[in-house]
Amino acid sequence: MPELPEVTALVADLGARLGGRTVDRLTMLSFAALKTFDPPVSALSGLTVGAVSRHGKFLDLAIGELHLVIHLARAGWIRWRAEKPQPSKAPGKGPLAARLVLDDGSGIDVTEAGTKKSLAVYLVRSVSEVPGIARLGPDPLTLPLEAFAAILATQGRSQIKGVLRNQSTIAGIGNAYSDEILHRARMSPFKPASMGADDVAALYAAMQSTLREAIARADGLHASELKAEKKSNLQVHGRTGLPCPVCGDTVRQVIYSDSTFQYCPTCQTGGKPLADRVLSRLLK
Repeated sequence: MPELPEVTALVADLGARLGGRTVDRLTMLSFAALKTFDPPVSALSGLTVGAVSRHGKFLDLAIGELHLVIHLARAGWIRWRAEKPQPSKAPGKGPLAARLVLDDGSGIDVTEAGTKKSLAVYLVRSVSEVPGIARLGPDPLTLPLEAFAAILATQGRSQIKGVLRNQSTIAGIGNAYSDEILHRARMSPFKPASMGADDVAALYAAMQSTLREAIARADGLHASELKAEKKSNLQVHGRTGLPCPVCGDTVRQVIYSDSTFQYCPTCQTGGKPLADRVLSRLLK
């Protein structure tokens, strides 16, 4: 799933490629992905692409007076296409969800892998019309330590892993970078969000350094390079069964109904494995 660092890099890449260009058309191949109907996608034809920006994990392409907003969800991605596209023979059957074509035939393809489709495309006059953007919490890159501490205090005994991932609490952090932040902070994913001042400061520092370093690594990369760059620099996320690069202990995971997270017992939980709810049910 693209998170804040990857979406930041996509903003830079797409801004350089699309800025000042004229749109020929937007074609929706997955009609379920389009969440709005007014204005119609035909309204984009002939308009000029302006700024490309980010709201949490949402991409925002300002086109004329309109905004084309894309949320890539778990398995979505954007691919630059330098040449005129071939006609799609089976709309909705493959990974291609939407296609933005510029006046010279180049443009971007919005794709989504897998069978569970949750990618979302909105065409709106104001980004505030997108429900997910209207609900977003503050951006972690501009969030002061004092405000971060106040947010955690209001979450009480909620598990810190879930708090970091909640877009209405803090915008832009997903499953992967919450794992990485907690590993760097040497903190259990199950730790209550309401914590002492020293722990708050350590977690805040880990959040800032993890995200900013990831952004720096992705700076200047094209969209096609971002997935590999992210995966190659993860310390625990997606590395179940491999040695922790900090202490050498085996990285473990906890499985939920629709997701998993990874952690290092030695670095984060005093050497104690966390209860895996799925495994626990199987052993009963």
